[in-house]
Amino acid sequence: MALWMEAGLSLLAAAGLIALGWVLFGRLLTPVGGGGEEVYAVVPAHGNAAGLERTVDGLLWLRGGELARFTIVIADSGLDETGRAVAAALLNREQGLALCPAQRLGEYVAGTEEPFDKSGGKW
Repeated sequence: MALWMEAGLSLLAAAGLIALGWVLFGRLLTPVGGGGEEVYAVVPAHGNAAGLERTVDGLLWLRGGELARFTIVIADSGLDETGRAVAAALLNREQGLALCPAQRLGEYVAGTEEPFDKSGGKW
């Protein structure tokens, strides 16, 4: 009986060490946004923004798990009314998102341009 207990405890200890190594290795590989510099994830969107919500949700999952810290920028590359409505809903639902025209993306990242106003303001 003692042999089975020792084997079970050994397996649990090994699994714990593997889990700890997995977490530490994951932190080593994904140190995005921890150094004080701004990091941006740019998501180009056009037309009716098909797939935009799924892409943003995936990035929010990364950010929510503390794997990365970044601002999600939706680059408007010609959104229609439906696409703008999807983007506005995402902006109202989550923090750390911005919407800006693709041609002004460099100005926004440089800090010389403000993002799209959540209240519905136009560029």
